[in-house]
Order: sequence, then structure tokens, then C-alpha cells
Amino acid sequence: MPRSLIFPISAVALLLGLTACAAAPTSSSEDGTESLDLHADAIVLDVRTPEEYAAGHLDGARLIDFSAGEVAAAIPSLDPHAEYLVYCRSGNRSGQAIALMEQAGFTDLTNLGSLEQAASVTRLGIIG
Repeated sequence: MPRSLIFPISAVALLLGLTACAAAPTSSSEDGTESLDLHADAIVLDVRTPEEYAAGHLDGARLIDFSAGEVAAAIPSLDPHAEYLVYCRSGNRSGQAIALMEQAGFTDLTNLGSLEQAASVTRLGIIG
């Protein structure tokens, strides 16, 4: 790869990674905790492994295992205009999944971070 392309490509990759970790819109409740302004038709994606999912996941979350390549494989079948809320164990895989989705033209994406963070800001229950 020519050296003249390395810097621009690296800069774009860094920008996508940072954008994927941007904070989601939140509102404060009466008890002072923040919660995500969740739309009824938002799609919650759990990009962890099936074993992690079985140990506990958000109520209504769809499992798409990032490590097994399922996110990249699922992108053509996902609605690019829908709102997606994505979480994993730490926020790393969800950030990578969001970067892939952004490259495919998805725009309404939120990285919820870990399962515990996701449950806290969405106020969805953990099952399992």
C-alpha cells in the first residue's frame, strides 16, 4: 500500500472507532439516574458469544455473535434505517460491530457498552 494512503485510512478508522463510542441521548429520572431515550421499535443487538448470551442478556435482545463473523454476515439482512442499540461484555466488540454497520451505511447506532451498562441506561431487564 502506498505510504500516501496509510495516514488517511488510519485517520478514518480512528474517527469511526471514536464515533462508535459516542454517548447516547439520555434523560434523567426522578432518582437522578440517567436512562436512554428508547424508541419502541429500536432493535437491541447482543454481539457476544452464545455462551455469554445464555449466562444473561437484555430482554428482547437479538444475539449476533461478532467473534464468529455473524455481524458482517447479517448486515445485508438488517434494515439500514432502523435504530440499533448494541452491547457486548465491555463495549469493544459492540464498537467494532457499529463500525462495520457504519461502513455499510447504517446511521442510527448506539454503543451501550457492557451488559450491565446497557441494562442500566435502557432499564431493560436481564434474562438468564
